[in-house]
Amino acid sequence: MAAPGENLRINGDRLWDSLMEMAKIGPGVAGGNNRQTLTDEDAEGRTLFEKWCEEAGCTMGLDTMGNMFARREGTDPEALPVYVGSHLDTQPTGGKYDGVLGVLGGLEIVRSLNDMNIKTKHPIVVTNWTNEEGTRFAPAMLASGVFAGVHTQDWAYGREDAEGKRFGAELERIGWKGDEEVGARKMHAMFELHIEQGPILEAEGKDIGVVTHGQGLSWTQVTVTGKDSHTGSTPMPMRKNAGLGMARILELVDQIAWSHKPDAVGAAGHIDVYPNSRNVIPGKVVFTVDFRSPDLSVIEDMEKRLREGASQICADMGLDVAFEKTGGFDPVEFDKDCVAAVRNAAERLGYSHRDLISGAGHDACWINQVAPTAMVMCPCVDGLSHNEAEEISKEWATAGTDVLFHAVIETAGIVE
Repeated sequence: MAAPGENLRINGDRLWDSLMEMAKIGPGVAGGNNRQTLTDEDAEGRTLFEKWCEEAGCTMGLDTMGNMFARREGTDPEALPVYVGSHLDTQPTGGKYDGVLGVLGGLEIVRSLNDMNIKTKHPIVVTNWTNEEGTRFAPAMLASGVFAGVHTQDWAYGREDAEGKRFGAELERIGWKGDEEVGARKMHAMFELHIEQGPILEAEGKDIGVVTHGQGLSWTQVTVTGKDSHTGSTPMPMRKNAGLGMARILELVDQIAWSHKPDAVGAAGHIDVYPNSRNVIPGKVVFTVDFRSPDLSVIEDMEKRLREGASQICADMGLDVAFEKTGGFDPVEFDKDCVAAVRNAAERLGYSHRDLISGAGHDACWINQVAPTAMVMCPCVDGLSHNEAEEISKEWATAGTDVLFHAVIETAGIVE
């Protein structure tokens, strides 16, 4: 299909105004947002999004996981839609742009097409995926995971928050449970715009990240068991210090990740120490090692070396160790044609760009299993995200949405 002309641009001021208007719903305590999934604030944000979509001439679909689908018709009733979107839910101390930019950027595409009276062969559907963050109901990317067949809906409905409230019941309570069968929709392609959530684009002065892969993830819970004893009266040769064993294993984790530079990463973010008393040598530690890489063979190597190396460390120290794989997903390679559409759009519009590997999970990672998918990223200040201080510029948001616009309408086909 013919490429759109480089003069076609979205309305950056209108996009920014929409972002600021949505940010008024579920304000955080420090300038960001607290609009967690299936809360009253989430319902209010959904209502505003629906109003805007209907004003733009879209029809709204709603499935049984609460996923929202705003459709702008194409000229060919048989053509599968091109989907574009992300999520409106936030972390408890989230920023104004994580996810929201991708949803409202999609809406801005529809508004701009309307302004220019441009028709596309394929329909365009702007999507708000439910519970991408996973902060209230684990895991993350829950509804897109059900859509892609990764999770069952019954399992998702049974997920509980910290207060024991179930996902299914809360979805009904806020009034956003639809009748449409989840996953029944077929897609021509899907595109997702997102802030980078990392420092690379800003550090290198690039306008656009062309996301080629999503990192795979492996979580291994490690339990090291020694012996509680007094820190002052236990001689050094007679100690079984589980805390020291963990420290040596964490050094190993760092070495393993460095050995697969530059794309692999590894650390332990969750650590529990028992009995966690000032004058007791730890008798047990439980921690989760997080390894990520865009290469599955690298993840498998890191897992293997962790188990072998940690077992040897603990054997040498007279400690016991146990491992449990508690989570993970395989790396994602996004569709080459969709990636090319993003890269070509950036070049056509004169934006500086570089290929990126996403270090975080996104709805696009699951949808990639059922439809051709790609992602666009824009910089964020200091790479900061999942934080109320998260910040981007109007120019970054506009550039990212311009590229999204061109990739989407090139894929959907402009009708002359």
